[in-house]
Amino acid sequence: MKRAWRPLDGVLLFDKPLEFSSNAALQKVRRLFQAEKAGHTGTLDPLATGLLPICFGEATKFSMGLLDADKTYRAVARLGQTTTTGDAEGEVTSTCAVDLNEAQVQAALGLFQGEIEQVPPMHSALKHQGKPLYEYIRKGETIERPSRRVTIHELRLERFAGDELEFSVRCSKGTYVRTLAEDIGKALGCGAHLIGLRRTAITGFDISRAYSWSQLEAMSPEQRDACLMPVDCLLPDYPKLQLDAEQTRRIAQGQHLNIQSDLAEGKVKLYGAEGFIGVGCLTGSRLMPERLSASVARSAAHVDLT
Repeated sequence: MKRAWRPLDGVLLFDKPLEFSSNAALQKVRRLFQAEKAGHTGTLDPLATGLLPICFGEATKFSMGLLDADKTYRAVARLGQTTTTGDAEGEVTSTCAVDLNEAQVQAALGLFQGEIEQVPPMHSALKHQGKPLYEYIRKGETIERPSRRVTIHELRLERFAGDELEFSVRCSKGTYVRTLAEDIGKALGCGAHLIGLRRTAITGFDISRAYSWSQLEAMSPEQRDACLMPVDCLLPDYPKLQLDAEQTRRIAQGQHLNIQSDLAEGKVKLYGAEGFIGVGCLTGSRLMPERLSASVARSAAHVDLT
């Protein structure tokens, strides 16, 4: 029987299990909700679990607010071993005895606070000349990667016992936690690789509000739909600007508006009488539409302009 897809708008906080890749999680959740359109807001590594926001319908247009957001992880590193991939999927390339105390570990973690330089790993989806780096490494090629600056807002020791180091980290976009684990191992003089990773937060979203696959499967369709958050939750840091009916009509037609507002210049969330309608850019008193919902665009298309 052909599946009956349906239009659906909203955001689901999904707790990705270890056995699902990010794309497999997306497709399984999409089928469960029978949603016409879905996407996620940033891939988790295959060995990572945790928070994976899934966007349905119109929410896919506004996921940029989370793509650039800070993220928080709980990580476990194995000290005394390095691998080809920087995590447990790779082959062990070196071993070293681990003879450290907690004070030494705390001192090493202190070296990675604030802005740091990272060299992206070869086993990553970062692209070089249009191809992801992992495709080059599969052919035995290594590409020179320039270091890039990322920010470690918080790095905290959670547990240290024998050759296992567990830490939590809140970091900026573009941070590779397995590279961080490797660099901590280098600073400790014994090497390290990542053996566990769980994403626990993205800006204002926390894993405590996420739903597991088993929870979703056990729900009725109505209960699952009630788990969805509104589209504008993806833009928590954008200020809100309310438009009247005439302003909504004009902005939906792509016109620029003169707006009297106390808001600072930059991106703003736009609201009409029916709620959230999209994102605009405010420059002085000039408001320009940037990305609008399909519903407001459709309504504008039916307006008689004569």
